[in-house]
Amino acid sequence: MSRIVVGIDTSPDAERALAWALDEARLRDATLELVHAYPTPELTALPMVVTLPNDEELRAAAQSVLDDALASVGGAGDVDVVQTVRAGGAASVLTQAAEGADLLVVGARGLGGFRGLLLGSVSQQAVAHSPCPVVVVTRER
Repeated sequence: MSRIVVGIDTSPDAERALAWALDEARLRDATLELVHAYPTPELTALPMVVTLPNDEELRAAAQSVLDDALASVGGAGDVDVVQTVRAGGAASVLTQAAEGADLLVVGARGLGGFRGLLLGSVSQQAVAHSPCPVVVVTRER
């Protein structure tokens, strides 16, 4: 195994997925790619002036999500880590990043509003559309 991709947001399940992926990358001597997708702001006709963040500000905020996630699990240690931030929908960005990867790792639930569901929409889309095997990390019971 040479490359493992893990989806990162600010949810507890993403932190668990990252910890699992780090352990797996260490076991397999694989590179770990942390991926975070950020939405592009959309503006409809409003009767007021609105200042939107520019792409550089959005990318910086997205990068801080990856940095914070890595810090929350104690860093990468001896694992080679690549960090990727891209604009777009999370499921689409993750499945594109998983092209050529050996494994895609996602948390079962992200930040969506339907808390009672077993899987979130991004993890469901990843399982359905990933070009490589997917591991969905769930909460411990």
